Amino acid sequence: MGVEVLSHRRMTWVNIEKPTPEDMAYLRERYPFHPLDLEDCLSRIERPKIDEYDDYLFIIMQFPVFDITRRVSRPGEVDIFVGAGFLVSVHDGNLWPITKFFDDCQDDEAVRDRHMGGGSGLLLHDIVDRLVDYCFPILYKVDANIREIEEDIFTEDLRGVVQEISWVRRDVIALQRIVKPQIGIVANLEHRDRPFIREELELYFSDVLDHLYKAWDMLEDHRDVVEGLSDTANVLTSFRINEVIKILTIISVIMLPLTLVSGIYGMNISLPFMDHPLAFLFIILLMIAMAGSMILYFKKRRWI
Repeated sequence: MGVEVLSHRRMTWVNIEKPTPEDMAYLRERYPFHPLDLEDCLSRIERPKIDEYDDYLFIIMQFPVFDITRRVSRPGEVDIFVGAGFLVSVHDGNLWPITKFFDDCQDDEAVRDRHMGGGSGLLLHDIVDRLVDYCFPILYKVDANIREIEEDIFTEDLRGVVQEISWVRRDVIALQRIVKPQIGIVANLEHRDRPFIREELELYFSDVLDHLYKAWDMLEDHRDVVEGLSDTANVLTSFRINEVIKILTIISVIMLPLTLVSGIYGMNISLPFMDHPLAFLFIILLMIAMAGSMILYFKKRRWI
């Protein structure tokens, strides 16, 4: 996408999607950014942080982007330079709220005046606020997946349910890793005074921080519910295994005396009733009686 520049009054917003070394050279020529910060913009493995300088802030934040192929949320990084009269956003284009926000400001003068007319601090808040709100549809989707698991956990397809629990648990853990560091960054923006972030914006960043706390609380609840569902699935699996083992044990116990009788009468020696014409019928009836009595005994003891 390259470098996109949007100016309004004394405010300039530079938006860079899929940054390249040429884009960083563009920033190096026009702004007093530290070379290490520009290097961080080209790396996609940076941790969220705030670097504070005399005339600008360098902020790295991450927000979830759901990977349909791997069925897990991965961090989408946005790097922001903010100072008096300018804001530079650098990202890979996967965080569509910031792309849509830039396009709206570019296309609509009223939107541009409302969000850029208040200075770089207000624009920073509006960008972060939209990215935080973007997290909630993903969290609601996780909640919907958990509800589906709750409805299916007592069905016969327990193996599929266990697999779904594993997918959701991994996604919740990934979301927690993404959301937690952002709380500290927004808290820093709320409490620290900067010359290019007006004091009245403290309440605005406080509202964003409340949203992040809400997202974290939802993830904590999701984690607890998933762990409970996992424990329930383990109990159901153990119960079904025990039921199968019990049935197989009962069958083995019933067959044991029958095997003994048939083994004895299979020996090449003289045995009672061997010469009787109804010997085979007598042995079959004996086996049936033994099996029946054992089944009645098991039922009396409530083993079956």
